[in-house]
Amino acid sequence: MHVQAFIVGVLATNCYIVNCRETGNAAIIDPGFDSPAEATPIFRYVEEEKLKIKFVLNTHGHSDHVGGNEVLRKKYDAPVCIHVLDAHEIAGLNVKTSAQTVLLSDGDLVEFKDAKLRVIHTPGHTPGSICLLGEKLIFTGDTLFAGGIGRTDFLGGSSRDMKFSLEKLVRLPESLIVYPGHGPETTIAEEKQDNPFLWG
Repeated sequence: MHVQAFIVGVLATNCYIVNCRETGNAAIIDPGFDSPAEATPIFRYVEEEKLKIKFVLNTHGHSDHVGGNEVLRKKYDAPVCIHVLDAHEIAGLNVKTSAQTVLLSDGDLVEFKDAKLRVIHTPGHTPGSICLLGEKLIFTGDTLFAGGIGRTDFLGGSSRDMKFSLEKLVRLPESLIVYPGHGPETTIAEEKQDNPFLWG
């Protein structure tokens, strides 16, 4: 599985492209760009690498993570995937429903050949926040950052839910590479050692 990161939008969101090396099947995670022009480097990369975009995955429904959903859906005819509890967040962004929206739940598997991502429901930042767990990595959206965690004071946020979600993450293998929604990558081991929000 190969991961390529792009920083998009005014809030410097990490948008990731993850693909199967064998088939070129790929998913785009958290396309939080503010305008179609910002997608140009993503389009270029997909074309140069000859990737086939099979899914657009949202770790949660905030605009800085879903703003480019419709641009990508139209470009690649790929379904938009989001947890069922955050689906209402994208309803006002003209993302089509039915066959073009996949509602995710805890434990679901998003699979494209050797690239497999397991959905872990991690509410706290939003009710429908998820992490996406691969064999050696995890995409944590706005649940876990290097040295920090997502805010819980937004509408729908919950510090209690966040506590339980973080407890799930600290039980994962320490060697996992963490690809957060903002900021640099890290590992579960580093966060268990240095992140003050994980033990309290």
